[in-house]
Amino acid sequence: MKIHFIGIGGIGISGLAQYMHFQGHEVSGSDISDTIITQKLRKLGIAVTVPHNASAITNQDLVVHSAIIRPDNPEIIEAKAKGIEVLARREALLQILNTSKVYAVAGAHGKSTTTAILTAIMEGSAIIGAESKAFGSNVRYAPQSDVMIFEADESDGSFINSNPHCAIVINAEPEHMEYYDYNYELFYDSYRTFISSAPCRVLNAEDKFLSTLIGKIDAIWLYPSRDITNIEYILINDEPHTRFTFKNFGSFDVWGFGKHIALDAALAILAANESMDIEEIRKNILTFKGIKKRFDIVGTQEDTVIIDDYGHHPTEIKATFESVREYALLKGFDKITAIWQPHKYSRTIDNLEEFINCFEGAQELIILPVWAAGEASRDIDFKEKFKRYNLTMADKITRANNTITIIKDKEALKTLDKGLIIGFGAGDLTYQIRGTA
Repeated sequence: MKIHFIGIGGIGISGLAQYMHFQGHEVSGSDISDTIITQKLRKLGIAVTVPHNASAITNQDLVVHSAIIRPDNPEIIEAKAKGIEVLARREALLQILNTSKVYAVAGAHGKSTTTAILTAIMEGSAIIGAESKAFGSNVRYAPQSDVMIFEADESDGSFINSNPHCAIVINAEPEHMEYYDYNYELFYDSYRTFISSAPCRVLNAEDKFLSTLIGKIDAIWLYPSRDITNIEYILINDEPHTRFTFKNFGSFDVWGFGKHIALDAALAILAANESMDIEEIRKNILTFKGIKKRFDIVGTQEDTVIIDDYGHHPTEIKATFESVREYALLKGFDKITAIWQPHKYSRTIDNLEEFINCFEGAQELIILPVWAAGEASRDIDFKEKFKRYNLTMADKITRANNTITIIKDKEALKTLDKGLIIGFGAGDLTYQIRGTA
């Protein structure tokens, strides 16, 4: 089959495109600009058109587009004019995953980490919403297995079409509410549909919403406060690891720092234990090496560590910041600098009070302009709201070696080259902090 993916540079669509390419389909795609992702896709032999252009639509059998692609996109118009089937990503999942034994991981926070941990433990194909550092991609293809380990996305409701054999839900905190028209019942109903569609369910019993399902559905329930004990933060080969005791299964070591890492790992262990021996799980989990842009150590010297983190919701940032403090303590750093690029005006305004409390323990906070992600600009008085911090408002950062330079009005305000420096955001901060912008 010839399949064209519009928005192929997005992490979710790129995963589907690679998987279909590996399955032997003739895959092409397009996006608004070239990125590291589109460059990687070309190296695989996938033709990518930049920017969107009607000429990219030739004789394909199917066109799949990401959720943000508008109906007036020239490629959608051309495909419909030629009578080619056009599906949104959420609709295409019904065809792509229909023959797989899918372990689908959902939740507002921790999806990518949990999916990647489960991928380290189990054999099978995988499509993750981030790059696994263990194999350098967001996709693993295992043609000999019918297992698919899949990061299921609630942002466009597509998780209900993921054909789950096992539904793993970390949490069901309201997020992406604009898709659900801020209708909370509709949001929670989507989770009920997703969970009910799977014969196997692994759920966090201490999540506010998921706890309401106890006694109503059959599931393997995780009670983190009593099931996960003896949490320690250790360095193995100078890499951060969390050690914890899980139920009566004994001790586990997993890459990363934090109670949330132990929770993610525990859910993955329970899901894998449906078909795997616990000792094999204990051994395989050690192959998890983290995921790109999640507590991603991108620079290190004796007196400086630079970390890139995708956290863009206050719950994520707060959890990661707790890990940052533990890591700084083990490394002997007495200064933590946080650089935050807010993601979307709507998310920032909806959660402003929570964001204000995220950065406790930072000796310095640098706030960059909001990454709008297509939203119209709205006024937010960051200087007033975050005045309790040692605050710097900046336009961007640059990096040379292990030194970060803070830029405002095209002038260098200061440099950072000591202590632990961490950037939070889902925009282009990841390229700035890596020195590749």
